[in-house]
Amino acid sequence: MNVTLYRQDIVLERPIRASAQDHQSRSRLFLRLDHDGVAGFGEVAPQPEELNGDPGFDDVVEATRFALARLEDVITREGSLPSWSRVARLGAATPPSNAAAALVEMAMLDRELRVASGAVEDLWPQRFETPRQATFSLLDDDTEWRVDENLARVRVKIAPGDLTERAMDRLAQLSVPVLVDYNCSALTDDDVLRHVEQIREVATIGAVEQPYAVGNLADHAQLAQRLDVPLSLDEGVRSLRDLKQIASYQAATMVCVKPARVGGLANARAMFARADELGLGAYLGGFFESPFARRVHQLLANSCVHEPSDLGDVALGGSTVAEVASVAASFGVEPSTVMLEGARRLSVT
Repeated sequence: MNVTLYRQDIVLERPIRASAQDHQSRSRLFLRLDHDGVAGFGEVAPQPEELNGDPGFDDVVEATRFALARLEDVITREGSLPSWSRVARLGAATPPSNAAAALVEMAMLDRELRVASGAVEDLWPQRFETPRQATFSLLDDDTEWRVDENLARVRVKIAPGDLTERAMDRLAQLSVPVLVDYNCSALTDDDVLRHVEQIREVATIGAVEQPYAVGNLADHAQLAQRLDVPLSLDEGVRSLRDLKQIASYQAATMVCVKPARVGGLANARAMFARADELGLGAYLGGFFESPFARRVHQLLANSCVHEPSDLGDVALGGSTVAEVASVAASFGVEPSTVMLEGARRLSVT
């Protein structure tokens, strides 16, 4: 097995300010996994530093090295590359290892499909044409909003404090529902309820997302009783156990499932099915991935998700490099050679 790790540093065309972080640039981690002459690709896009329970980039790189060493051990012991579906069970179920598992799993699934000359739709039959949502910020009055006509929902970043006149004007121009995203920053129920009343004067609220800290189900449940719009959890959704607890506490009626956060595509698919059983409206979230991983997520969403999800391509500032190339099998695209040649290679050991 030959593996190569790449780090691609990108600048966003449209920065997004959240309650505790400005998203102006990000780093994506790509893996090329080659075995018996056939290669597959994976990608995750970790945050720069650990935040709200999500791992930082360097921690994910270290976890990836460990995951690849474990994979080598399996190959040595069993004499062959294991199925992609086993990857999630090889990790340690920590936030960094979940992201690493997602990266390795995607590359192994890609390779396995190429070996079989198959398409992922054979594994995940399409059931939906999953609509898209995009993210903007109410915390930045200067950055231009570009709201595509094909969006079904808009996520807006928010934090405690008064909304500016500019923020209200922007909300009033939207023709689709808004997902009001606190990123764990809300202080009190009354603050959230005040924002809800303000926003609903000019826009339709689809849901309030993750006002309180990860694991704080009691306060979310209390707020859910007072809200007359759906409450969603995002950073607090990491496992099947989390879904069960959310439903038991009645802490939310919607959940955001991010493959890199939950340990990969197989785990995400299981969580979408479980959320449906529990009556939780699930949607797929992202971490500023390239068009390659966004294409993989679109195919997964089309099989599992009818709620608007984070599936649109992330616009880069000043970049003219094609980020993907077409291929006949698997996901239909792969990271372009030109893009990877411009990325930095990382040590695997």
